[in-house]
Amino acid sequence: MEIASYITGFIDGEGSFLVSFSVRPTLKIGIEARPSFTVSQHERSKAILEELQRFFDCGSIRFDAHDQTYKYEVRSLSELISKIIPHFNQYTLQTSKRFDFELFSKICALMKNNEHRTNQGIRQIITLAYQMNNLGARRYTKENLLKIVVR
Repeated sequence: MEIASYITGFIDGEGSFLVSFSVRPTLKIGIEARPSFTVSQHERSKAILEELQRFFDCGSIRFDAHDQTYKYEVRSLSELISKIIPHFNQYTLQTSKRFDFELFSKICALMKNNEHRTNQGIRQIITLAYQMNNLGARRYTKENLLKIVVR
């Protein structure tokens, strides 16, 4: 099996595309948007994370004491746009994760165009991000973030 296709299949089951938000009163908009691509594995499967890091030639691996797993993460917007997104555009995801990826791609494109630095742009990014399937708990509700933008 071709490695690129294998990686897409693996990510279909194990990967995550996420945009998280932090309230930053010192920023003009008051909110920081942070896109990330993440894969978590138990220590016994850490080698696949190292393979992903070699394949994509970016990102980092860290131990997460919260859930006792290792995480491969790509958080750099430029690396997401130049390495991660092109891969999944060429080797398409087959599960519902494809919808999350498409929203994630739109958000990264908006951020590349500095839309996250405008009220209208950050509102659009928040709205798109909250359409994504996020199994983890979010710190802020969509409504709370949108209220910050209005201030």
